[in-house]
Amino acid sequence: MTDRPGHLYEPDGDRFLATALTRGPWNPEHQHAGPPAALLARAIERTGGIEGGQVARISFDILRPIPIAPLVVEARVLRPGRRVEQVEATLSDGEQTLMRATAWRMRSDQIDLEPDIDPPPPPPDAGTEGVFAFWRDEVAYHRAFSWRVVGGEVDRPGPATVWTRLEVPLVAGEEPAPLERLLAMADAASGVSAALPWESWLFINIDLGIHLSRPPLGEWMAMDARTVIGTTGMGLCTSTLSDAQGAVGVSTQSLLVAPR
Repeated sequence: MTDRPGHLYEPDGDRFLATALTRGPWNPEHQHAGPPAALLARAIERTGGIEGGQVARISFDILRPIPIAPLVVEARVLRPGRRVEQVEATLSDGEQTLMRATAWRMRSDQIDLEPDIDPPPPPPDAGTEGVFAFWRDEVAYHRAFSWRVVGGEVDRPGPATVWTRLEVPLVAGEEPAPLERLLAMADAASGVSAALPWESWLFINIDLGIHLSRPPLGEWMAMDARTVIGTTGMGLCTSTLSDAQGAVGVSTQSLLVAPR
């Protein structure tokens, strides 16, 4: 097997050099949206003005295909505040904006409430290793993770429940934060729960929305995903996101659907 790069991105001054582990399934020259989403979340957390704050919602718009090339990340606080703030981050090739993220962050306070969260799916060691026959490139996004399927099948159409653990740093020399691990995974929900065969259909998401009830923890992250497709070339993927302690939030993806 071709050697796997040791990280998803290499910092180079004010740029980030993408490795082959960011490669997506539709075009070998374009990235999967998961790694860029995590990279933008990293910038948002570093730019936010509420120290020790937490992301409550983060919304990504995928404006153009993201090349496997040097990229520039910029972030700014749109709406400052002591309790809540809105932060924006953009990914560009230096000229055009390729992807944009807008997040609401809020202050983190301990409140005297009994936790009321849904339990996690069956644990990773109860599942089977994910096999992704539809990926054409040996070194690509799917090789950056360990995959454990605990519900459904990822190589056949239908809902699926899958655990992942990011096995390489998002940025070289850094330990990925749990939120980065979650976002690197979350964009794969429409792939693992594909409602149509990969070999004959395209279903490309144009956005990714994440709502959280608490910050994720640990290394293993799960998605319980389902995709529905209408008759007008539009689809919707929804997923419950969990860590080892239980559900942490939900994700949504709007899909462009077309024959290959």
